[in-house]
Amino acid sequence: MIDRRIKLRHLQLFLETANLQSLSSAADRLGISQPAASQTLKELEEILGAKLFNREGRSLRINQRGRVFQQFTSTALLDLEKGQDMVRGAKSHSTRIAVGLLPTVATDIFPRAAIEFRKDHPQCHLRISTGPNWSLLQQLRDGSLDIVVGRMSAPEQMMGLSFRELFTDQILAVVRPGHPLLGKQLDPAALAEFPLMLPPAGAVISSAVRAWLLSKNLQTVEPAFENVSLAFGRKTVMLSDTVWFISRSVIADELANGTISALDLGDPLLGGPVGVSVRDQSAISNELTALIDTLGALVKKAAPHSSAP
Repeated sequence: MIDRRIKLRHLQLFLETANLQSLSSAADRLGISQPAASQTLKELEEILGAKLFNREGRSLRINQRGRVFQQFTSTALLDLEKGQDMVRGAKSHSTRIAVGLLPTVATDIFPRAAIEFRKDHPQCHLRISTGPNWSLLQQLRDGSLDIVVGRMSAPEQMMGLSFRELFTDQILAVVRPGHPLLGKQLDPAALAEFPLMLPPAGAVISSAVRAWLLSKNLQTVEPAFENVSLAFGRKTVMLSDTVWFISRSVIADELANGTISALDLGDPLLGGPVGVSVRDQSAISNELTALIDTLGALVKKAAPHSSAP
């Protein structure tokens, strides 16, 4: 039996705090004071008999027990909202899918799939969100997103989530046409002579890139930039001698039209699975199933920058 002391305000504050990683931001989102938010979270943790967050500076990071509670709380509140809408007579012919996109698929693969999907499901509205991987996965767990599409995260970040691989993607080091390092197999030590653009610590590909640099004894080289954004990365590479480490899928069009070029590293960086993540306990709608199938069908058309599993 659910403890009768647990109220809706406890659950709403918990989910907002988990999503925003900040109690003050959660309080602002819910329109309550920070002292009231602190008291509400304290009450919930006392009722459950467990701490749900670890404090890191001014941020609150959800812990293992918090993730377990988040998984079931988000599903329960999402089902409650759907039931409320059905009883109130919400229009059933209009549907929505909230999609979280990582850079790997945001520039080419998903836009193509979205266009194809809309041809057969014009009544379904796609709401697209982008952001760091940890934030999108938090929103997926709490029900703000229905699906996240991109490179698979580390196993410890996938608790309560299921992943379906679509293809594997390679990490490249790319530069402008005419760059001094082009046209020959690269001596990794030469990279230290040029500005490097690396993925930030929160990016999924960050650990793979830094592991490669470590294997080449370049772990002490400080990057000039940390970025995975296509707009910033493309322009910076075109205007300078910067070497950018980025997933092939992000810059597929630029490689095809010669705007930027890939260096010959001798041994390729590790690839990684790219696909879709959904909540373990969520009921997948017909529209969401169709969207996933559309993505799979698009990959099977053998895009040159990917390899299907």
